[in-house]
Amino acid sequence: MDFSLTDDQKQLRDTFARFCDERIRPRAEAIDEAKAFPREMFAELAELGLFGLRYPELLGGVGLDLLSFCLAIAEIARGSLSLAASASMQSVMGTHFLYAYGDAEIHETLLAPAIRGEKIGTICITEPNAGSDLSSIATSAEKNGDGYSLNGQKTWITSAPVADFFTVFARAGEERKLTVFLVEKGTPGLRVGRTIEKMGCWASPTSEVFFDNCVVPESRRLGEVGEGERALRKLLSGVRILTGALAIGVARAALDDALAYAADRKQFGKPISRFQAIQTHLAEMGTDLEAATHLVHYAAWLKDTGQPHARESAMAKLFATERAVNICDKATRVLGSYGYAMEFAAQRYLRDIRFTLYGGGTSEILKMVIAREMTT
Repeated sequence: MDFSLTDDQKQLRDTFARFCDERIRPRAEAIDEAKAFPREMFAELAELGLFGLRYPELLGGVGLDLLSFCLAIAEIARGSLSLAASASMQSVMGTHFLYAYGDAEIHETLLAPAIRGEKIGTICITEPNAGSDLSSIATSAEKNGDGYSLNGQKTWITSAPVADFFTVFARAGEERKLTVFLVEKGTPGLRVGRTIEKMGCWASPTSEVFFDNCVVPESRRLGEVGEGERALRKLLSGVRILTGALAIGVARAALDDALAYAADRKQFGKPISRFQAIQTHLAEMGTDLEAATHLVHYAAWLKDTGQPHARESAMAKLFATERAVNICDKATRVLGSYGYAMEFAAQRYLRDIRFTLYGGGTSEILKMVIAREMTT
């Protein structure tokens, strides 16, 4: 078995690692404290080609595999999970359905500009009473002449306050099955509601979105009526792997900071990295990070090579996110009281990392998925 990366993958990873070290990390605290969408950094990621890594050259993309994207996004998350979360939405879920089901006009006027960072997209799935349970989604799309009238409420919508277009899941047709619609900013009946205050990822705005007799033309239905759930589940495995990559990026930052602090901090005449209690923390953090990285990369490789990967993608997301939370917690313990101080980044890692526990399926849901895959 060959666990090595290709030269192209190494070059891509190194490019985004340099960008993280030179551009993101020096500004990470300011990005966080501004609690505003980081447009400047977002635009720079577009210039690096991040938003088109997964899309073909014909649309201005690069056409790389999922593993390559995971390498890039993990480096961005190492600098700022807020920026990485918004970038992930733009690169995958916020634009995927436009690419997969949009016509040439949608590709030209919305998808291509999104790849260039000129327009921002998001996806609207979650509702106040519908999270993991897709069957509880209540937003409706009633046939209305040559289009549809959307009514309902969505919540926890990443990038909603700055989005130029929304991919919306609603129930349509006689069987009331999930169907995907494209709604552009400024459409009558579309309203972005309150911004949700979060404990972490402060610079990734998250809001409610309302649809009140929002008329969407037939040309803005993405895919066939009732095809939404199947299409979403097909995408979900990749989203889980991607979320695992976000987690290992933050965990790497936490471990690097803990190692640096332990080498610099002296007590009783020697660096604390020489004390067994600290060494235990560092060893566990390093082992967990290595294992999580391999599992995420393996799941991405399975998907890229067209092999079954539903179980492995769930395992990768479950293990990487839970271990990353533990790594970030241990980092604050290594730093001691400074791990509780806002002047050190460790507190930000600990706040931000919990974001990865929820998107793409909670740990509890993932365990059900894994068990089902193992027993059927």
